[in-house]
Amino acid sequence: MIRAMEENDWARVAEIYRQGMESGKSTFNTECPDFEEWDKGHIRTCRFVYEEDGNVVGWVAISPTSSRCVYKGCVEMSVYVDQNYRGHGVGTALVKELIKRSEQEGYWSIYSAIISINKASIGLHKKCGFREIGYRERIAKDRFGVWQNTTLMEYRAS
Repeated sequence: MIRAMEENDWARVAEIYRQGMESGKSTFNTECPDFEEWDKGHIRTCRFVYEEDGNVVGWVAISPTSSRCVYKGCVEMSVYVDQNYRGHGVGTALVKELIKRSEQEGYWSIYSAIISINKASIGLHKKCGFREIGYRERIAKDRFGVWQNTTLMEYRAS
């Protein structure tokens, strides 16, 4: 079941985020923010969790890409799935729901910067209609000190 994310989901959302962080393939961050910090950076109307048997097993949210009003319809997406539920359609369902709801909210461009070694995430994005728009070479070091590239992907509303 997909539903709106609530503040009391934060413990599970943060736990799933930490799994991605520890893998070195999902984010360059090395510390998980607290809810207040995370909340400030993410748009409230498009935050969703996937719940199975009463347990949050994945989440998706968007952030503004710019404070300039001309870019108000352009957002960046984050999607994370619990390591025990990957490959079961959770990510696909979350991204498709986000696309539908974000278009209803007036967003026309969803952007993702994916660490290029994360082939599963790139495949998920392609499956959901994203296209590769470029890459950034040796953009940052991962948590293990290794330089990584990012693959830039975008979904454009019809």
